[in-house]
Amino acid sequence: MAVVNIIQALNMCLHQEFARNPNLLIFGEDVGAFGGVFRVTTGLQEKFGEQRCFDTPLCEQGIIGFGIGIAQRGLKPICEIQFADYIFPAYDQIVNELAKMRYRTGNQYAAPLVIRAPYGGGIHGGHYHSQSPEAQFLHTPGLKVVFASGPYDAKGLLTTAVRSNDPVLFLEPKRIYRAVKEEVPNEEYEIPFGVAAVETFGHDATLIGWGAQHHQNLEAAKSLKEKHGIGVEVLNLRTLNPLDINAIIASIEKSGRAIVAHEAPKTQGFGAEVASQIMEHCFLHLEAPVMRCCGLDTPFPNALEKEYLPDAPRVIQSVLEVMRY
Repeated sequence: MAVVNIIQALNMCLHQEFARNPNLLIFGEDVGAFGGVFRVTTGLQEKFGEQRCFDTPLCEQGIIGFGIGIAQRGLKPICEIQFADYIFPAYDQIVNELAKMRYRTGNQYAAPLVIRAPYGGGIHGGHYHSQSPEAQFLHTPGLKVVFASGPYDAKGLLTTAVRSNDPVLFLEPKRIYRAVKEEVPNEEYEIPFGVAAVETFGHDATLIGWGAQHHQNLEAAKSLKEKHGIGVEVLNLRTLNPLDINAIIASIEKSGRAIVAHEAPKTQGFGAEVASQIMEHCFLHLEAPVMRCCGLDTPFPNALEKEYLPDAPRVIQSVLEVMRY
């Protein structure tokens, strides 16, 4: 095994999958010789050629539209959106064409396309380089939504995405691209969609998150145990569609308390859907209302990023509030 960061794990996966599948292509803004703005595609063009790894114009709807077309002709495209914030010009292509392809053709055509996009705050990128847009795509049937939260998950989940025969939105937490390192197997492996990971075990409260937020949740759980003696079970959902509701139910049946934390704004964020499903499935087990600890209902700020993000201290306060109920 090698100890690598998320960028290196993703790059390892891409090199292995490109060697395995000659129909695999990747394209987007600066992904070619430059290796992508975050260097995830480093070395792909040099090794596999310009026909399989190439730059595109600054036109997100064109990137996705082109990808949909070639996906139906037997190729396997990976479309990189340079920042998740840039994805909205392609929204119509994604929700009205890509996600509905199987349904509208009576299962005659699939659209096996992967959209990779760095998301979230933590790099002082301001309101056009820091958003977490997952909720706007989770309202779209037919589209899988996946979050990397560390190098091991990043490689395994991206392998599954590339090998899937359905469209996948693969969101990468850019603030921990290089900050988190783990042992990652050199060989190929897949992590199945719809399977959450229980990272710490506890019986007092269940703390649910995904992506970069997962690490704030782990930090909060450690502090709560050391300073307050509160045992928090931390769930890393990994995929939001499909959602591992069974893992959530099993945890809350033990703890009776639930906190959902995510970077996106609170109102209509995916935390609201998780809370709703908890109420449907676990109402008789709850000892307190489901708490959400989220980004603020404002555009992502330029100067007050720390105040906006639900960091470990804010998560701790949310857990303590639930415990006091």
